[in-house]
Amino acid sequence: MLVVEDNEVVARAVADGLRDQGFAVDVAGDGAAALDKAAAAPYDVIVLDRDLPVVHGDDVCARLSGRHDARILMLTAAGLPGDRVDGLNLGADDYLAKPFHFPELVARIVALSRRAPPAPSVLRRGELALDRARRRAARREQPVPLTRKELAVLEVLMSADGAVISAEQLLDQVWDEFADPFTNAVAVTVMRLRRKLGEPPLIETVIGGGYRLP
Repeated sequence: MLVVEDNEVVARAVADGLRDQGFAVDVAGDGAAALDKAAAAPYDVIVLDRDLPVVHGDDVCARLSGRHDARILMLTAAGLPGDRVDGLNLGADDYLAKPFHFPELVARIVALSRRAPPAPSVLRRGELALDRARRRAARREQPVPLTRKELAVLEVLMSADGAVISAEQLLDQVWDEFADPFTNAVAVTVMRLRRKLGEPPLIETVIGGGYRLP
């Protein structure tokens, strides 16, 4: 997801809190940067402040609404009923006034994610199953304890329906913009995931291409 907030302290607090909840989070400090990032990445949810420099948050919302798959949650100090109506009329999917209760923000983000085009709650590929709602994986109906990153990598691979997913794609979808492009985090996570899933190995390494679940 993308957090758009010009107050660095607030932006860092929101982004770090969401990352602790298992989300991959990018941050933009002004409206122009938000539009650039939204054009370059397929975000699921955009948490958007209204009073932004360079390009106002209202303009960002109006430009992205209907032309981007992301759901927009306005998170702003403008909390009067009229402000909420204005934000929703601009195309925002939800509106939360500051100060806010962080668990409510998380709950609203999860609710917005559920409004996306429906996807199966349980992914299955061969003898492997992944329950998205409960964040649980199983092989041959036996639970496989996985970390959040391992679950996220597995979800991307299973959703690809046998297609090859590059390390760069995994880094983009599971980590965030602060991840070092030269890091070995993807390789290490896949190695641990492969080991936890057991024998025979399920994840194939495609030389020069990436990884896939055949």
